[in-house]
Amino acid sequence: MIDIFLVGAPGDGKPLETWSGNQVDNAVKKFAGICGWDSSDPDKGTVAYAIDHLEKMFKVNYDQRYGADVGGLFDMSTIDHHMKSLAHSPSPVGLFFSILNQFTSTASFVSDGELITVRTDLYDPVHPNGKDSIVLQGHTVESKLFCGIANWIGHIMSDVAGSSLTRRRAGDGSGVVIPFFELFQFCKFGDFNIDGKRMDVAELSIRVFQDGYDARFALSMGIPVVVTDLSIKLVWALKRHFGKGEPFRNCIPSSRHDDLRTMLLVGYSAFCLIDGADAFARSGGGMNAALFAERLNYLAWLRLASLVVREVAIRTSPEREVAIMKEINAALESYLEELRAIDVDAFNRESATWSVSSEKIEHASSESELNAILLDEYERLGIPKPWKGSFDKHMADKTAFLVFE
Repeated sequence: MIDIFLVGAPGDGKPLETWSGNQVDNAVKKFAGICGWDSSDPDKGTVAYAIDHLEKMFKVNYDQRYGADVGGLFDMSTIDHHMKSLAHSPSPVGLFFSILNQFTSTASFVSDGELITVRTDLYDPVHPNGKDSIVLQGHTVESKLFCGIANWIGHIMSDVAGSSLTRRRAGDGSGVVIPFFELFQFCKFGDFNIDGKRMDVAELSIRVFQDGYDARFALSMGIPVVVTDLSIKLVWALKRHFGKGEPFRNCIPSSRHDDLRTMLLVGYSAFCLIDGADAFARSGGGMNAALFAERLNYLAWLRLASLVVREVAIRTSPEREVAIMKEINAALESYLEELRAIDVDAFNRESATWSVSSEKIEHASSESELNAILLDEYERLGIPKPWKGSFDKHMADKTAFLVFE
């Protein structure tokens, strides 16, 4: 419900989308402040000027924005170049290609499902004449690597809230892609009708990104996912402590508890089922594929997929069988310890006593004989009778009552 009513789709202006955008803006301004940006000037204390400061400070050689910047090899614009440029992804994929591109003076893009690498010394977005081109700082490989990583982080921060020019115009701009979302560009399959144009999954992912399905929106999508995760684990811990009497130290959520994993699977399955149904309904029964994709909570589906893969791995792993055998062995050891603690001689004597009593009762020929045998056994075993004196007189006394000790 949080996802449906407080997140929605990009551009809906729902509360969590607005909140996440503000948080990203604040993070960019704080990062820019750490990097020397002066926010004391009231006319230049906005996020647009913070972004401008970072853009000038963390320049990269792979920041081509238009198809013309790469010699017209493929179509690209300011609203999708952060998606097509792999080095702009805030993920291990982005870090790898950023370091690769900075070290080799190249830029790596995805277009039409293919990986395209261009030489940036030929298409320098900052110095097209080839002079004073961007170079890595540092004198050793290690220092250059460190500076390259720092430059990648700084450039991501300059792009995550949009460009300075767009923010000055009171727009949100194009942020950076959701981690690993850029890999959908390699999915050249599917057939969707979007605004009268046939698109595959790769083209659909670009369209969705252009509509604002970026890392800022992912932050708002992450809130219902975190709430779901924490609420399930809290309910599990409380049930385990108060329902089963387990101490709190045994109620710490972890993947080794089968029942917790099951609860998470069921919880996220319900989450994604409701999320998918809402997206299907609001997209005209799935007729608008772009809106359907934009209303899906990418992080929730990713979380569900990871839970399923982990569960399959656990249940098919030999380690699980070993763990089960260890638990069985521990239970058997505990049972054997209990057996060793039994006094066998005392048990045999007690069993013989009860065997004699059972044999007498079995061979009783009348009710009076059975009654006499039972009274004798009471006396022999030292069991106090619940009445005093004659049983008949005791029962005839209305003030008397039976006392079992």
